Amino acid sequence: QVQLVESGGGLVQAGGSLRLSCAASGIILSINAMGWYRQAPGKQRELVAAITSGSSPNYADSVKGRFTISRDNAKNTVYLQMNSLKPDDTAVYYCNAEGVWTSGSYRGDYWGQGTQVTVSS
Repeated sequence: QVQLVESGGGLVQAGGSLRLSCAASGIILSINAMGWYRQAPGKQRELVAAITSGSSPNYADSVKGRFTISRDNAKNTVYLQMNSLKPDDTAVYYCNAEGVWTSGSYRGDYWGQGTQVTVSS
């Protein structure tokens, strides 16, 4: 059984910083890509940032230069450092693990439960 556990959300003033963490638990052999998505009220879920097992990152244009994604393959953990936060960044942030292999079996994709990030003006 694979689970993604997120932490690090909260309330911050505009211009502040937060760091999100997401750890994948279970007997995991490899994860192709890990990433962060967000969903604001009344909007569709959107990709914020993703990173491959080879540490190649991809960012949404709206967060480039402000957010940094990183991962620790040995710990199956992905991080999202968010700086210069804006009220428009307010959303529920979801961790995603894409292409998970466990004990020789392909398990597909997994999602975390979501963590709220609120940026006040």
